[in-house]
Amino acid sequence: MNCETVVQHLVNWLREKVKEAGASGIVLGVSGGVDSAVAIVLAQKAFPDNCMALVLPCESSTDDLVHSQLLLDKFNIPYRVVELDNVYQLMVTQLESYIKLDGSKRRLLRANLKPRLRMTTLYYSAQARNYLVLGTSNKSEITVGYTTKHGDSGVDLQILGDLLKREVLELARYLCIPSVIVNKTPSGGLWVGQTDEEEMGISYEQLDDYIQYTRGEPGVIERIENLNKTSEHKRQMPPIARIPEELRK
Repeated sequence: MNCETVVQHLVNWLREKVKEAGASGIVLGVSGGVDSAVAIVLAQKAFPDNCMALVLPCESSTDDLVHSQLLLDKFNIPYRVVELDNVYQLMVTQLESYIKLDGSKRRLLRANLKPRLRMTTLYYSAQARNYLVLGTSNKSEITVGYTTKHGDSGVDLQILGDLLKREVLELARYLCIPSVIVNKTPSGGLWVGQTDEEEMGISYEQLDDYIQYTRGEPGVIERIENLNKTSEHKRQMPPIARIPEELRK
């Protein structure tokens, strides 16, 4: 991949889409991971004076916060820290007074609440500034639906959506993203010890090989194709119930 030309293409694309929307800049959440790191650096290149990063800790690890601030300080990107722990705990208390599950179902319900709170915060900030919300999901994640519906997938633009995870890492090295971020184990930070690959049940290498070359062990291919099929609704707008014309008469 020619990183220089890809970066310029994405910067130009971002400027074009923001202009088309009548917006004036970009806001996005920075998590301390490599995807959001690449996205924010691209956004800064496109809008040096109209780019805002939000760090949105919600039971987040100290490492993620440190890595986020390391990145933003290195590239001199304006940012705000919005603590979501209190509102998260309040919502959990309120919601679990209505319905409370145990075990893995409860953990997943709680985990998915976090990116949805972040989405709400990002749109509040974007609307206040006439900015668009920039997503950080890559092609590998989108293919298998490794996103929270109306959470991290609730954005205006997906700048990394046609890049495999390995290509995001390649861009990260080209852009001189701190190595501690590039080399860290991918995780959504949804709970302590959670990792992307463990939750998906496949590695990014296996996933990228399948997407790029249509190859892999039979069990891996079956897993990827099943994830792709069951997550199709995440890649589509909600279906509209069409009324047959004869019923209108």
